[in-house]
Amino acid sequence: MTQLTKQLTQSSAIDGLEKKLSQCRRDLEVVNSKLCGAELSSEARRSLEKEKSSLMNKASNYEKELKLLRRENRKNMLLSVAIFLLLTVVYAYWAV
Repeated sequence: MTQLTKQLTQSSAIDGLEKKLSQCRRDLEVVNSKLCGAELSSEARRSLEKEKSSLMNKASNYEKELKLLRRENRKNMLLSVAIFLLLTVVYAYWAV
């Protein structure tokens, strides 16, 4: 896999995870508003608390994965810049 293809794949993975994280946060807001807003039976409250916990775990996992992907993306970008600079120096040396 070429460097450019790998970066595009990472970028699309990052975009996909950001969308999932955003949806997860919206769902979490909905659950929180339901918990705070209405009188709920203990079973309904327990169910919403369980859903809230699940959503918080999902969001945490998405954030961790995003952090890793962004770090890998940054590392690949630095590698690309280093290769470009190396090729520029080699070209300048041979052109003189």
